[in-house]
Amino acid sequence: WDDADFSQGVGTTWYQEYSTLSSTRDPLVNDVEAKIEKYLKTPYKAKWTLKVTWEKAPAYPSRQGDTQTSTYQAVLTTDGNRSFALLLYQDGRMQWDYAKLAAGNVLIGFS
Repeated sequence: WDDADFSQGVGTTWYQEYSTLSSTRDPLVNDVEAKIEKYLKTPYKAKWTLKVTWEKAPAYPSRQGDTQTSTYQAVLTTDGNRSFALLLYQDGRMQWDYAKLAAGNVLIGFS
């Protein structure tokens, strides 16, 4: 995880808020609820969900013509009592060169 830099006009950030006030639920909300229930073994019904996508985001500091970009998402959700953040990375799209990042003490991994 590091800072993205959109100052060179490369990459896009998208977001979408998902309403859960009606009886019709978006498939993404159903998927998020199912993942939380499966991995945390606890019942969960979202009251609010937000999906943010960083598409072809260059790492900070961005350079002109930077081709090493990354595509990833964060999904934030709450049931009004508990909140969760799901971090999703597109397969093969985390292409930042850790040797060129601003921070030299980088730890790469997942949990």
